[in-house]
Amino acid sequence: MSVFQLQQGRVPLLISLPHVGTEIPPEIGERLVPRALISEDSDWHLERLYRPIAQALGASLIVPRYSRYVIDLNRPPDDQPLYPGAAGGTGLVPTRFFTDDPLYLDGAELDAAAVAARREAYWRPYHAALAAELARLRTEHGHALLFDGHSIRSELPWLFEGELPALNLGTADGAACAPAITERLAALLAGQTKFSHVVDGRFKGGYITRHYGQPGQGVHAVQLEMCQRCYMDEALDPRTAYDETAAAEVAPLIEQMLTEMLACNG
Repeated sequence: MSVFQLQQGRVPLLISLPHVGTEIPPEIGERLVPRALISEDSDWHLERLYRPIAQALGASLIVPRYSRYVIDLNRPPDDQPLYPGAAGGTGLVPTRFFTDDPLYLDGAELDAAAVAARREAYWRPYHAALAAELARLRTEHGHALLFDGHSIRSELPWLFEGELPALNLGTADGAACAPAITERLAALLAGQTKFSHVVDGRFKGGYITRHYGQPGQGVHAVQLEMCQRCYMDEALDPRTAYDETAAAEVAPLIEQMLTEMLACNG
């Protein structure tokens, strides 16, 4: 079975959801502490939120099968830090929960060869498909748009102080997309009052946004890190915490953001 699922669309937009996977292969799970098998730090239910939007817009959608505890698809293959000097953070193959507790049983941590094997088995196929789909869109439409969707708990002291804004838009400080895209998305967020927001704040975009966002080559990328309070009850078990009412309020805004991107012709 493939390590990802790709739905090809008809417009020049690809939605990537690299952290929605929740499966952990048994041979990997036996190395982890029991708590890890729930995959609590996944971007829970985000595919449920985005897939109807992608279908309505005719956008492509790529989602992984496996948990970020297996490998983090939004980290560089050489495992260089995304935010040098920042407190907390996880690597290509995470070793700690977002609470700073260890993921692996004592003595079960991976060596360099095991990390390399995971990179080949899980990371490279996803990125090969992502790159190929962007190339297809650029060939067919003259440009390609990449929207990298994420979600996170509102408060995680190991990673950041206080409570995050509800919507955190990242463009690698403007390097990953044309200025017009940043301006249109920022104006849209500023024009609503339901959700707090920031542009290029704590989350400026991970590896996917920074690597594939090449506006000079006709590929424009943005990342949206959304607090899970926007569509989940964060007090509940994440597996059953989807909030239909809350999701119905944020989904139209996400669709508007994607529509604004599509209105920019590259």
